[in-house]
This record gives sequence, structure tokens and C-alpha cells, in this order.
Amino acid sequence: MKEKHYLSPLLEPKSVAVIGASERENSIGHVVVRNMLDAGFRGRLFAVNPRHEAVLGVPCHKSVEDVPHRLDLAVIAVPAEKVLTVVESCGRAGVKAIIILSAGFSESGPRGATLERHVVEAARRYRIRLLGPNCLGIMRPELGLNATFAHVSALKGTIGLISQSGALVTSILDWAKPSNIGFSTVVSLGSSSDVDFGEILEFMISDPRTESIIMYVEGIRDARRFMSALRGAARVKPVLLIKVGRHPQGARAIRLHSGSVSGDDTVFDAALRRAGVIRLYNMGQLFAAANALFAHFRPRGNRLAIVTNGGGPGVMAVDRAADLGIPLSEFSEGTMEKLNAILPHGWSRANPVDMLGDADVERYKKTVQAVLEGPNVDGVLVMLTPQAITDPTAVAQAIVEVEKTADKPVVTCWMGDELVREGRKTFEAAGIPTFRSPEPAVELFSHLSAYYRNQKLLMQTPASLSHLKPPSIESARLVIETALAERRKVLNEMESKALLAAFRIPIAQTVVARSATEAMVLAEEIGLPVVMKIDSPSIIHKADSGGVRLNLGSLAAVRTAYQEILEDVRRNKPDAAINGVAIEPMIMKRNGRELVVGVRRDPVFGPVITFGEGGNRVEANKDLAVALPPLNNYLVHDLIKSSRVASLLGEFRTMPPVNMEALEFVLLRVSEMVCELPWITTMEINPLIVDEHGAVAVDARVTVENVSPSVDRYAHMAIHPYPSQLTSTWTQPDGTAVTIRPIKPEDAELEVEFVRKLSSETKYYRFMNTMRELPPAMVARLTQIDYDREMAFLATIPGEDGTSEVEVGVCRYAVNPDGESCEFAVVVADDWQHRGLARKLMGVLIETARNKGLLYMNGVFLSNNERMLKFVQGLGFVLSSDPEDNTVKLGVLALQD
Repeated sequence: MKEKHYLSPLLEPKSVAVIGASERENSIGHVVVRNMLDAGFRGRLFAVNPRHEAVLGVPCHKSVEDVPHRLDLAVIAVPAEKVLTVVESCGRAGVKAIIILSAGFSESGPRGATLERHVVEAARRYRIRLLGPNCLGIMRPELGLNATFAHVSALKGTIGLISQSGALVTSILDWAKPSNIGFSTVVSLGSSSDVDFGEILEFMISDPRTESIIMYVEGIRDARRFMSALRGAARVKPVLLIKVGRHPQGARAIRLHSGSVSGDDTVFDAALRRAGVIRLYNMGQLFAAANALFAHFRPRGNRLAIVTNGGGPGVMAVDRAADLGIPLSEFSEGTMEKLNAILPHGWSRANPVDMLGDADVERYKKTVQAVLEGPNVDGVLVMLTPQAITDPTAVAQAIVEVEKTADKPVVTCWMGDELVREGRKTFEAAGIPTFRSPEPAVELFSHLSAYYRNQKLLMQTPASLSHLKPPSIESARLVIETALAERRKVLNEMESKALLAAFRIPIAQTVVARSATEAMVLAEEIGLPVVMKIDSPSIIHKADSGGVRLNLGSLAAVRTAYQEILEDVRRNKPDAAINGVAIEPMIMKRNGRELVVGVRRDPVFGPVITFGEGGNRVEANKDLAVALPPLNNYLVHDLIKSSRVASLLGEFRTMPPVNMEALEFVLLRVSEMVCELPWITTMEINPLIVDEHGAVAVDARVTVENVSPSVDRYAHMAIHPYPSQLTSTWTQPDGTAVTIRPIKPEDAELEVEFVRKLSSETKYYRFMNTMRELPPAMVARLTQIDYDREMAFLATIPGEDGTSEVEVGVCRYAVNPDGESCEFAVVVADDWQHRGLARKLMGVLIETARNKGLLYMNGVFLSNNERMLKFVQGLGFVLSSDPEDNTVKLGVLALQD
């Protein structure tokens, strides 16, 4: 049984009313009705306008409440001031979804924002889902649905398009039509006051008509839902995204256009990489990528081979590849032998393959074939310049024939105009990406091959650092609570270091002196030489205020330094509050690199971790690498590698490489701090000195704020960490230990093998069909979950080798759109049934849902599955018949008293 998506009334309506339908040519209401008729809508279409008897032959009703049919969707095209009244009428008429095309809401100022809020409240009161306002509408070409006022329609195809800009939608459609590129769904979100990116993405994940997704984003309202849906979509379908507002001027323009907050672009970029998404930067790249996706262009890596008949163009392509970090393929010995046999003596004998200016059709064909067959090649850029012996059209035809049998992508660049025009047309007809110059060809390969690199980031589900000594979260919390109780948001250096120490991060011992005499006593206890620094919550960069003295080797120098620090700071920062002077040992690391590790809050995505070169250069060097927590070893390694300072961490001049394990440990612990201490708003460890022996935090500064209590301990984060705290062990009477733990992406093979071994009857009762094996898309959906809105527990026992696991049962729930209830499923291996495992799993699942604050758990069961019906009744589920399908029963369990 195919489950209907809850957005089906909006995106797959069987009945539509256009409210504000008009006979006035080119009015919005007129264009929408005409578009619906021209598209051949297969459902029932109604017009609503008290001033007309009919619009374009469609009978008109005075009010939506007069329509003699229950409506799935109402398209509202009336002035903004009338929309609230219309929405109330839709509610009384039982309309399930509405699209508000009208402008004049939050984008127009405070008065419009108030009106928009009232409209949304009215829609929610009647449980109506709302798209818009100020949007272009939606298209579903396969269904004959064109509920927009666009003057261009979409062809049928497999690309899903979601955009916050209606104008951009019309531009894309206008380009796509002559290029014969089609769409499964086109959605213009407008102000996104209700239905947003996340829910449309969720629909497209399960939509069989959609094979790839293109998005235009200005700003995000719900980062957690956006990231969850984006990660879910990218696991099963390529997602391409243009994000504008990369600079402050653009961000201001976005606020005026849609009222969205765009946040820091470097953070958004890190989020997209973590979500496995391809980011594009201009319309040219978007059109090229869409064309390639439509042609099922699927690179498997990023090693590029270049084949050309001109050295200069090859060098241009190499330069652009270097700019983008695209590695050139290193040809194997076998490939080199083939090329030496094909090409003349003077060929380049390297990548790019310069076949020389007299390359003919046969040379092109054999060379491209040999390169494509090479083991170190992930894609080929074939270039041609129109030289005397070259036949551009014949060569293009030959490349098309080679590409048909290739399992790697081919991109082409036929440089010139008149002589190569027919060759480019040949590629376009065959669906092979083709360009006029090398740079955009390399960019296309870069963008789509980045998808596969980002997929590795997407697969990471960081668990807790259970293999390490646990942090003292309670100690850290007490430090923060003490500061907040004293109405302080800035922790002093000792408090900041106390937080680091609570999470086992090595720190430089620090004490605070409040007199010159005390400074000398403390310095002697610590051991000379020492460092002295001003201790003030008002001063971020201590050296700039004159508040730092280094390498003090005598008590006399300590006494003098104490007085000088106070005098300099009072002169340079007369308003600064001074607690005293901090004293710590002078850390002498001859091979040490000064780094900075930071935490800051992005207005969209919440806490992010930054890393880069530290010391006094941190302000001058703004190029810090950024990552969204939580992190694991793979993600930490990727963060370090993506920083500019990475090249200084290996063997450098006379210095040995740093202890990477120690550096990674610090970053993992900082990630843990971010997850477990939602009060932290900023943190800077600067410098973190790392050498071949280890790492030590020399200075630290933390700011905190009060946070509202939440059922979800990770509500402050855009990506929910792996909930390892929910792992438990259940021992069978025969002594068999069953581990019950949350599922993770690495469990894909376990899940496939588990389902494969289920009996036909068990499969049928679980999936309500006769599938033999889980398809890859379903495997991804079942194992790569968002722990914020889903939960799945595996029951496993040790394998015969003692190290592997065998899955013997699984249960899961997914939170419904209402946010109050969830739907569950449970299945146990045939040879583990009647042993209490299903009841144990359900107990764990129900308790988890309760702790999440959910009110109800529901399920759908086949009416003839008598054993399951009896089982859920025993758990307290109340059963009822499905009014739309007598083959299934519905069950509901109240979770809260």
C-alpha cells in the first residue's frame, strides 16, 4: 500500500479552486485559470469571483463556500487586505491547502507582517497548509497542474525545482524549454510563512517522479528542519543549490525582498558540504549542471583527464582545475602504453593529453576510449580547436559513440563559433555537456564531482567520545551557572580554562594575583620563567592594551611587570574592569605552532566551530575553516585539511610534524563542549600551541547566556548528534546479550541482510508488499535518519567471529507533521519471534517517544495480521478501521498521562 504524503493536497490535488479568477486579460486570476486549462489539469477546476458568471468557460462561484465539491487546493489571487477573509472562508469550506500569490505581506513592512501573522494563524486554526504568500505558485507537469501566473510552462521531466524567487523560476523555465529540459515539480515558496524548504524537500525525497533537485535559497527559517530534509534528500538524489546573499550588501537586499536572514556565508557553505549538496554560484553554472543532471551525468570521483588538440587550451583547463582543487588523473602504465601506441611521437606524454594539431577523427576516438578505460580516471574533458585537418562535426559524432558505452562522464569543449557549431549541436542532441571555453567545463565537473566528496561528509554520524575519559559536565555547568547568577556573560580566563579542563583539554596552569607581592609569591610557586596577562572581562585582545608580558625570569621582573601592566591598561583602556593579573608558566615550545580554535553562534545554524592560524595573526587572517558540530575523527580531519594553516602542520622547514592526534583530540572535545553546554555563545582558545609532543591551551575566553529549558538537550544545534546515551543491553534467559542501540548509516549492510533473511510473510506484514530486498534508496532512508524527528533501534547479537554484529530486530518511529504524534513500525527476525524481543523493543521506543514529549504513537496494520493486532492491543493501542481502506487497521497509543 502506497502511503499518501501529507502535502498531497497541495502538490497532487484532485480539485482546485482559483479564488480571484478574472476575465481581465493578464490579471493574475486570469493567467492562473488559463495556465490550468492549457496544462490540461486532470482534476476538477473551479473559479471563484462574485463578479463573474464564468472565467474562460469555467463556471464561477460567489464564494469558495459555494463550491459544490470538497477542495484539496485553493489558489488565492486577491489583494492582500482581502486574503484573511478568504482564508477564513476556505477554512469553513474544508479546504486542505492554499497558495497565496498575493504580495503585500511581511516583505512590505510591519503592517504587512502583522497581516501575514493573522493569515497564518487562521490557516493553522483550520489545519490548512499554506504556500506563500508573495509566491509564483506550483507546477506538476505530469498531473497537468500549473497553479502559477507565469507566462511560461514547464516540460515533463525528472528535476524538482524549489525557489524563494518567482522571477528566477520563470527565467529557469524560459531557458529550459528550448533546451528540452523537463521538471517533475516546480515550487515557488515566496515568504515561506508556513510550508518551507524542509517539507517540500521531504515530499521530493519520496516522489518517484523526482530524480534530482535544484534549489534557489535566500534565507532559512528553520535550520534544523532544513538540514534534516536536505541531508535526507542528498542521500538518495543529487541536490544542486544556489545561495545568494554571500556578502553584506546582498544580505540586506534579501531582507528587503523576502524578510529572510541569510547568516554567515562561510557557515552556510559548511552546512551544504555537510549535507552532501552541490553548491553553485551563478545561473550559467546552474543551467550547465541542470543540463548534465537531466542527461544523467554522474561522476564517481574528481580525478580529471583532459584530451585536446591544442596545448594552450589544455593549459587553460589545467589552471582552472588547480583553482578549484580538481586533481588531474595520473595515468597508469597500461594507459600510457595504449596512448603511446595511438599517438604520434611528439604527444605530451602526460595529462593533459595533447594529441597535436593534426589529430583526426580516429585519433580522437581511440585516445578518448583509452583514457576512459584508465583506472585512475573519474571523468574526461575532451577539447577541440578548429584546425586545418580537424573535422569538428565528425569528431563530435565519434565522441558521442564512445560516450554511449562509457561508465564515466564526458564533458566537451568545442572552442570557436561557426566551424564548431554543428559539433556542439551534436553533443546537445546526445545530452553530453558542451561548452565554448575550458573554464565552465571544468567548473561543471568540479561541482558535480564534489557531490561524491560531500557524500562522505554526509555519512558521518558522530557518536559520543565514549572511548575517552568522560568530561565533568556538572563542573562545567556550575562554572557557567555561577557567572550567570552574578549577571556576568563573560567568563574570566580562569573560569574559561576551567571549562576546558572539565572536558579534558590540556591547559596552561593559571593563577590570579591582586598585588605585586602576591604576584611574586605565585610566580615562585609556579616556577620561573612565567607569563603575566591582565585579567579583565572588558579586554579581548590583551596584548593590544599593553596587558601582556612574556618570559619573565626573575622575581624583580615579575614585580615590575605587575605595575607596568596595570599602568598600561589603565592608560589604554581606562574604563576596563580589572580583576588582577593572571600568571602562568612560560610554555617554551621550540617547534610549536600557534593555532586558534573557536566557537561562535550563527543566526541561522547555531553553534559552529572555527579553526586556523592563531596568535596575533588571528585578526589579520580571516580565513578560518568552519564546521558544523557534532564532529568525529573524519570531520575533524576534513576541518583541519580545509584550513590554510594545514600546510604548516606537517614537516615544515626544520620543524617536525605536529602531534595530529593531540590536535584532533582538542577539536573533538570542543565539539563535545558545544553539544553539551548550550549556554556557550562564543569561545576562543588562542593560542592553542601544538608541537610534536602534544597540545596546550595557553589562553581562552568564553561568553555565555541563559537558555530556555528544552525537552531536547540538543535543541540549540542544527544537526542532532548520535544519541549513544540511548544504548542498552538486554540479557535473555539463556544468557544471550542483546544490544539495543540507535541505528546509524554504517548499519546499511546489517539492515539489508536482516531484511533479506526475513520470511515472505514477515516481509509482507512489515512492508505491505512482496519486496524481496530493500532498494538502495530505502536502505539510505532507513539507516541515515535525523534523530530529532525519527528514531530507530536495532537489536543485535554478536556474530560468530565475536567482533561483528547480527541484527535480530528493529523498531522505529517518525514524527508526524503535527509535531505531536509519531508513526511506528517493528519487525523481529523469524527465529527470534516469541522470545519477548518485540515487546522489549517497543518498550524502549515508547519510552523514547515519551521523553521526546510526543503525545501519541500510531500505526497502520494489515487487517489479517491477527498476531500483530493482538500484540499492539496488549501494549495499550486502541484499534479502529481505516475509513478509506478496509484492508488495514489504525492503532493509536496515548503516550502522556
